[in-house]
Amino acid sequence: MTGGLAALILLSTFSLIQTAEVAEQISLTVVEPGGSLNLTCPFFGNEAGLFYWYKLKFGYMVQTVAAGTFRTVNLQGQFDNSRFTVTKVNSQYVLNIRNVSKEDEATYFCQAGSAYIMKFINGTLLFVNDHKNQHKSCCVEQSPETKSVQAGNSVTLQCSPLSGNHTQDECQGEHSVYWFKYESGEPSIRTYYCAVVTRGENLFGEDTKEETRQCWDPVVLILSALLALCVIVIAILTFSRKTEGW
Repeated sequence: MTGGLAALILLSTFSLIQTAEVAEQISLTVVEPGGSLNLTCPFFGNEAGLFYWYKLKFGYMVQTVAAGTFRTVNLQGQFDNSRFTVTKVNSQYVLNIRNVSKEDEATYFCQAGSAYIMKFINGTLLFVNDHKNQHKSCCVEQSPETKSVQAGNSVTLQCSPLSGNHTQDECQGEHSVYWFKYESGEPSIRTYYCAVVTRGENLFGEDTKEETRQCWDPVVLILSALLALCVIVIAILTFSRKTEGW
């Protein structure tokens, strides 16, 4: 991770990079081995603008995936193969990765701008969910699978590195744990992912779905019932008075 940060610092010395005043959260994408994904990056400006796509893998220097202008972009080096394609769709470039493998697991950034001012547009953290091969060394146990909690309450999620025989003996040692949150289209449902970096491996746990339920306080329910009762009584009294007046 330190090497990746150093690479970003080194990259910034080559051009003036315009960054947002508030740090923007990058998106998380989970893909099964053999799958495919599309990464999109919009751009604005004239055709003379510059465009780059970078790959940042844990512990490695930044790699240039594609480079060019707003008019045309070409794949670079080892990425110039049949698994990678870059397509221009209106005012955005789409990077397609086919037959995804564990080696593709990294953070992908796109950068656009002029020769003097460059700006990172989008960032995507790609995790390859390769559970079939995790039994060879360590795997990650994440619990619980689903948790329903009341709004405002706290919840505890666990993430443990285990060996193939589901013990921690073979997975002892220094490791880093990361938690990622994915917001679904439904406001009350969130998905949390656990990732463990150990022995040069990036291990990914099963997801935990958290469903937030709105639970009314008993006092609120009683007061609401009393209020409704008062409204009914007032309506009855008003109707009775009008009837007597007739």
